[in-house]
Amino acid sequence: MTVTLSQTPVLETERLMLRAIDPQDLEPAIAFLSSDRAGYVGGGANKDQGHCWRIVASLIGHWVLRGTGPFTLMEKSSGKPLGSVGPFYPQGRPERELSWTIWSPEAEGSGFAFEAVMAIREHVYHDLGWETAVSYIDPSNTRSIALARRLGGVLDPDAPREDANDLVFRHPKPGDV
Repeated sequence: MTVTLSQTPVLETERLMLRAIDPQDLEPAIAFLSSDRAGYVGGGANKDQGHCWRIVASLIGHWVLRGTGPFTLMEKSSGKPLGSVGPFYPQGRPERELSWTIWSPEAEGSGFAFEAVMAIREHVYHDLGWETAVSYIDPSNTRSIALARRLGGVLDPDAPREDANDLVFRHPKPGDV
C-alpha cells in the first residue's frame, strides 16, 4: 500500500501544477540532490543515495507535521516534475521560509521557479495566514539571490538565522511590491 497526502492543496499557474511531493518524485529529486548542482541544499553536493532519500522523506514529513510543506512543481504540458518550491519551517528554523529548487537542468532559466514562488507566496500569505516569510540563501548562490530579488525580496541583515553566513531575504506580501 502506498500512502499519499490526499488532503493537500493543488495550486496551478499558467504553466505549472504545484502538488505535494509523492513517490514518483523520488527519482528526479535524488538525481538532483546527489549531483553537484545541489551544493546549497541539505548539506552540500554529491550526497549519497541514503542522504538524498532522507531529505525527500523530510519534505514529505513536513506536510504531516506542519500541515503544509514544499510542493513539487510540474510542467503542465509534459507532466514532468521539475523541482520543489514552498513553505518550509522545520524545527529550529527561526522563521518561516519560502524555499525553491529546480531539479532539472533543462528547466533552469525558464522562469518556472519565479512563477511557482509567486503562487506559493500568494498561498502562504492568503491561505495560511503568514505575516512574513524569508528565504535563507548562501552568499555564493547567485542564482537564488537573483531570484529572491526578482521576487521583490529585500535583504534583512537583522533577521535571525541558523547559519550566520546566510543572507536573509524578506518577501513582500502580494500587492506590496
